[in-house]
Amino acid sequence: MRITRDSDIEGAPVDMEGAKHVVKKILIGPEHGSHDIIKRLFHISPGGHTPYHTHDYEHLVKVQRGRGVVVDKDGTKHELAPGQNVFVEPNEKHQFANPFAEPFELTCTIPNPGK
Repeated sequence: MRITRDSDIEGAPVDMEGAKHVVKKILIGPEHGSHDIIKRLFHISPGGHTPYHTHDYEHLVKVQRGRGVVVDKDGTKHELAPGQNVFVEPNEKHQFANPFAEPFELTCTIPNPGK
């Protein structure tokens, strides 16, 4: 068993084309002994966003703090708040953005894409 604390994990800026003001932390992953699934925390500063992109794996997303939006495959924006969950299907185009004044944080659980 491994127990981690969000505040003890160092974050790194998301270095993908189209990302702006996003920091990612690996809360639980291979370095913690979890080789099949990865749980990540994304901090999106006001005015920031992830790329509008796809992956060949599904995402389980939970809004932890603040408000934000998710942009779906049709370009429609859906406002999100703490306690809401989002399921992103494999190869579904999506983007998370923060057009608001406070930080926006979400967790994202995925299968290990490196496996």
